[in-house]
Amino acid sequence: MRQRELATLFDFNYWAQRRILATAARLTDAQFTLRSVIVGRDLRATLVHTLDVECSWRLRLQRRPEDEWRKTLATTDYRNVAALTEHWKRDEAEMRAWIATLDDKTLAAGADLDPKEQYPIWFYLLHMVTHSQQHRAESAQLLTQLGHSPGDIDFLDYADWARGSG
Repeated sequence: MRQRELATLFDFNYWAQRRILATAARLTDAQFTLRSVIVGRDLRATLVHTLDVECSWRLRLQRRPEDEWRKTLATTDYRNVAALTEHWKRDEAEMRAWIATLDDKTLAAGADLDPKEQYPIWFYLLHMVTHSQQHRAESAQLLTQLGHSPGDIDFLDYADWARGSG
């Protein structure tokens, strides 16, 4: 995968996440923390988990100390959507800045994380996007059940938005 394509996938990732967060901001605190029997956790926990995985994989791939990337984000640190959105904005800026430094050769190189995980770096970055998409779908389902659909969050909806026709 080339850097330009990867940057587009992360742009889609953040576009869709902003739609989820903007919709979640219309919920009451009780709705934000209402446990779902379908997803197995509330919307807040689902979103915090999504952010946590994005943060931890970035830190791990950047070869940051293990105590940084092993640290789990505490759901209770995010009392409301605004607190979560603020953290996500900071992480997005850090991710975009890092991705901009990766060239195609670096993306194709092995990440060499441990003997059981011998994939090119781009595999892990693609995993981050698809993992986030899975949990965004769950979040969209939870929001829709609460009467607040985020609307369409597919890649081609993003593409239409990005070219100014969406």
